[in-house]
Amino acid sequence: MSVLAIGLSHRTAPVAMLERVSVTGDALVKLLHDVRQDACVAEAMVVSTCNRVEVYAAVDRFHAAFTSICDLLSVHTGVAADELRPHLYVHYEERAVEHLFSVVCGLDSMVVGEGQILGQVRRALKLAQKQGTVGAVLNELVQQALRVGKRAQTDTGIDKAGASLVSAGLALAGELPGRRALVVGAGSMSSLAAATLARAGVTDIVVANRTFARGERLAASVGGRAVELSAVQEELAAADIVITCVGAGRHVITPDMLTREAFLLDLALPHDIDPAVREVPGVTLVDLETIQESGIGSREGDAVRSVRELVSQELDAYLDAERAAKVTPTVVALRGKAAGVVEAELGRLLMRIPHLDDKTRDEVAQAVHRVVDKLLHEPTVRVKQLATSPGGDHYAQALRELFDLDPKMPEAVREVEL
Repeated sequence: MSVLAIGLSHRTAPVAMLERVSVTGDALVKLLHDVRQDACVAEAMVVSTCNRVEVYAAVDRFHAAFTSICDLLSVHTGVAADELRPHLYVHYEERAVEHLFSVVCGLDSMVVGEGQILGQVRRALKLAQKQGTVGAVLNELVQQALRVGKRAQTDTGIDKAGASLVSAGLALAGELPGRRALVVGAGSMSSLAAATLARAGVTDIVVANRTFARGERLAASVGGRAVELSAVQEELAAADIVITCVGAGRHVITPDMLTREAFLLDLALPHDIDPAVREVPGVTLVDLETIQESGIGSREGDAVRSVRELVSQELDAYLDAERAAKVTPTVVALRGKAAGVVEAELGRLLMRIPHLDDKTRDEVAQAVHRVVDKLLHEPTVRVKQLATSPGGDHYAQALRELFDLDPKMPEAVREVEL
């Protein structure tokens, strides 16, 4: 099986397109299952955030899988395939692994180095595990990617190289201390927004959320207060800064709701705030497009270069391990065949000389086993070493030819291992 990654992000599509292809909740689960059920796909995982929608799949045929996944993305997002495909990127095998490592490390984020993507990929894997759409290939790959992402954060300081989307947006708001803020939503992004506001010195924070208890917990964590979502318009009358992170598919703030000057930060896809609010005097609206155009957090520094080196090293290590793993079933099959030959020949020998005592029998058996082990040791060690080089699978093929191994034996061993 080979890894295939197909998707679109802020690098290849305008925010308006990302807004249209956003998939969440039940729609995300349905897409996940439909991809997995395709005849060419053995495993599937979908990463869907405000900045990207990506499908990772373990496939046995590239072209058929590519066509099928593209069509499914079109069906599930409602965007015609001809309109969607120009914005898609495709990575296969080594390039797919490198792309995932880069994504998890924050190198491919709108704000380089932001740490939220690590949790988003982790949640995508957990969802795929829960739905039973991933197996050994993607489980191992994504777990390794998460370890690489964690190492990037702890060893290089990449998470400090660029601000989060919240910080990037608020950087355009001017001075924050002493201003009154309204946070609409209580999810992970809203929690980050509230915490960022509190650290910046905003002491009057109101959280509006559909589920009041959840909003109350978030408000309590930053010394603020919670209100029902229905109270948003009333709270807007006193808010200086408004951050929305709902993504409910409809506008929760419209021009007629605004009666005073305010800075609005819309971090949701689909957008929470009607873009027409920009026509209201004294109102500033910053959304994901504004942040992208501003270039905040996109500058490359020493930490980013260190992470690029880390990704390159980890990619080489992953590919070496993968190539070595591919030759292991052949080595096991060879040793299994050798063990069978040894047992058969010992059986015939001992039948011809039945008078041997048990101690002598054991010594003869051990001697024969040692001879075979020593003869096989060097070539099996070397074939594992050679397997890590490009084209290393040819050495495994040579072993199968030289020792006349049953072609089905290595695959049977691989299935037992998985």
